[in-house]
Amino acid sequence: MENKRLLDIKDLRVSFFTPGGEVKAVRGVSWSLDEGEAIGIVGESGSGKTVSVYSIMRLLQSPGKIIGGSIKFDGQEITALSEKEMREIRGNRIAMIFQDPMTSLNPVFTVGNQIREPLKLHLKMDSASANVRAIELLRTVGIPNPKRRVKQYPFEFSGGMRQRAMISMALGCEPKLLIADEPTTALDVTIQAQILEIMKELKQRRSMSIILITHDLGIVSDICDKIIIMYGGEIVEYGPIESLFEAPSHQYTLGLIGSLPKIDVTEKEVLTPIEGTPVDLMHPPAGCPFAPRCSETMKICLTEKPPYYEIGEGHYSACWLHHKESGKEEN
Repeated sequence: MENKRLLDIKDLRVSFFTPGGEVKAVRGVSWSLDEGEAIGIVGESGSGKTVSVYSIMRLLQSPGKIIGGSIKFDGQEITALSEKEMREIRGNRIAMIFQDPMTSLNPVFTVGNQIREPLKLHLKMDSASANVRAIELLRTVGIPNPKRRVKQYPFEFSGGMRQRAMISMALGCEPKLLIADEPTTALDVTIQAQILEIMKELKQRRSMSIILITHDLGIVSDICDKIIIMYGGEIVEYGPIESLFEAPSHQYTLGLIGSLPKIDVTEKEVLTPIEGTPVDLMHPPAGCPFAPRCSETMKICLTEKPPYYEIGEGHYSACWLHHKESGKEEN
């Protein structure tokens, strides 16, 4: 039996209207997510991955604006909802773990107060019941002595514990969709592994859908079912996690993998950086956004946007090199 479609994004376009001009941050992306499925969105800074998910939460701040496309969550068109209607969804049916827990947690309220607030708002719990639930949530994410910790302030928590507290806040109302925006940034590798293990357990135990945003291909393989590679505000490759890692097909994906250190090599290895600078989204290129940095660029890459070529079942790559007629003679 196939899982129900939970999120469906079609031709999403997001721009930031600055005094210097329009920054086209997201340029026509389309993807979907089923119930109980996890998807990773990978790309360097400025690729559009965070802006995409902020659009789902309707958390874009001025001068950012959704200028086109559709976002359907559980069959409901998100872009058509009022701010009041969105507040009923945020923290309740869709929850988000933000990148920096120190700036996301309010320093003047206790951690317990901040966990209880959405419980009282969305689930209509009284203070006593919400406090019991807050303690249980802190225990669920592995925070020791939760009865004492629930009374403490964010500055009394370590970085890893603050991130766990953010996860407990996100889980309070048992959302259908959990969005994690680089949840392991600035954490040491041991805490990173623990945070990722918590998310993996949530997916398996609660059949929760997860969107994991990161710039690190290494952390998505153990959690995600599918992966999206973004560059220059566009999706350049996407597919099942196994297929994409076994047969990476876009030159940008190959560059990301080539820049990762490998643990199974016996000799010293020089990491290969991706040369060049990111695309200027105020003046995006007519063709493939990665063409100026690609070692395999052909004339057509600079002038025409490549279609998606099917590499395997459900695995697609937007690269002219996959075209039957492509070749060096086109240079």
